[in-house]
Amino acid sequence: MPVKTVWSSVQTDPILMRRVNGWLTIFWLFMMPVSFAMGWIDSVTFVAALSLWALVSGHWSAWQAARVEVEQVREYAELNARPVEDRVVEAVIAHTSLEPIDVCTQGDRPGTRVASDRAAYVES
Repeated sequence: MPVKTVWSSVQTDPILMRRVNGWLTIFWLFMMPVSFAMGWIDSVTFVAALSLWALVSGHWSAWQAARVEVEQVREYAELNARPVEDRVVEAVIAHTSLEPIDVCTQGDRPGTRVASDRAAYVES
């Protein structure tokens, strides 16, 4: 079970995935001159291992790209289902309270309402 937990955390952490792939790239770049110098490039086993790594890393990259695309489609559908404007209105309503305002006459403007704690005028 712990392996599944680690694997699921690796899959969902883009920073860790970037670091792992970066270090693996540096490793293989370092291994190229070493393999030439040691003569491993002529070894069938080395070429087979390198081919398997290329196959695995290619499929892994395609899989990660597909996961990103699925997430983008999900976010797009969620955005269409609940547009930003609706969420803003809901947040304003949730964090705002309505209070009555006093109605009074101000000078030559009958029916003008003024907030009890401010000098702001609102036309009726």
